[in-house]
Amino acid sequence: MDQSICPRFERAIFIMNKRWTTLIIFQLLEGSQRFCEIESTIGVSGRVLSERLKDLEKEGIVKRSVYDETPVRIEYSLTEKGESLKPALDQIQIWAETWIEPNS
Repeated sequence: MDQSICPRFERAIFIMNKRWTTLIIFQLLEGSQRFCEIESTIGVSGRVLSERLKDLEKEGIVKRSVYDETPVRIEYSLTEKGESLKPALDQIQIWAETWIEPNS
């Protein structure tokens, strides 16, 4: 029996395994948000958040929208590819609620 890991699965785990990535995606499932909203909601540093958003944009998971206003408004949202992660994240949430003890 072949026990090798599918390269696509391995790549997906690599992308999702970066610290804060899954929480950023989970946060953006609620809709478009500005950088400061994401930063304050999940408690990630600005430097790391900027890195992760760039990574996710490069992977086609997050879209960065710049609005020509004064001051300039930038919002981040999930692409169709990003939105398609919702069922997987919903299943992880169900699993966590069933099997993971809350921090005491």
